[in-house]
Amino acid sequence: MPESGAPSATLFPMLPLKTFVVEDSPVIRDNLIATLEELVPVAVIGTAEDEATAVEWLGHTEHRVDLVIIDIFLKRGSGLGVLRNASGSARGAKLVVLSNYATPDMRRKCLELGADEVFDKSDEIDALIQYCGRLATGDPARPGAAN
Repeated sequence: MPESGAPSATLFPMLPLKTFVVEDSPVIRDNLIATLEELVPVAVIGTAEDEATAVEWLGHTEHRVDLVIIDIFLKRGSGLGVLRNASGSARGAKLVVLSNYATPDMRRKCLELGADEVFDKSDEIDALIQYCGRLATGDPARPGAAN
């Protein structure tokens, strides 16, 4: 049983969020997927490690997702290019940036390109988990909105 205050799938009894992850590090990608799928109702239905693959996958009309998690620095291309393209192709999906480079300027740029949220990999994973839980339960409130 999770510690008090720790999110769990039983706290978010909704259908899983169909999620696409754009992350070039296999270790980070695998750990992120395992963490999200364990703690919140997320089903990762696709991944990409570069901009072109992500843009192509998201552009297919049969690939419907609820959430796209995007890193900024990729093997080839950039998460900024994914954001730019996903704003039009990921119809209705929430676009979330998860990066080690979540500076104020980068956050602003990501939001300008259509990101719904920007999280820092080093210290905002819990906020990302809470955000995903809120999406799954239909609560659009931003996790830090009360601050």
